[in-house]
Amino acid sequence: MAKKMAQSASLKQILRRCSSLGRRQQDVVPRGHFPVYVGESRCRFVVPIACLEHPQFLMFLRMAEEEFGFDHHAAITLPCDEAVFEALLASLAH
Repeated sequence: MAKKMAQSASLKQILRRCSSLGRRQQDVVPRGHFPVYVGESRCRFVVPIACLEHPQFLMFLRMAEEEFGFDHHAAITLPCDEAVFEALLASLAH
């Protein structure tokens, strides 16, 4: 339970940091969503916060932490193939 709460606090901190960076009008993200960049081409996706409850999405976040760390001032970048991420989002939509 304590580990889950610590993870939740860490994720909230990441989202807070990323949501306030360089906002431009076209970069405004709807309430209840956050942007992530995926793949080598850094394709931008705006995903619902509910994704944070999905084990596969959490695995991508852990991979991002291992590869990039969370001590940077850019948006979350997930080190996975765009097609794999799109399939995950499609499965979450159903």
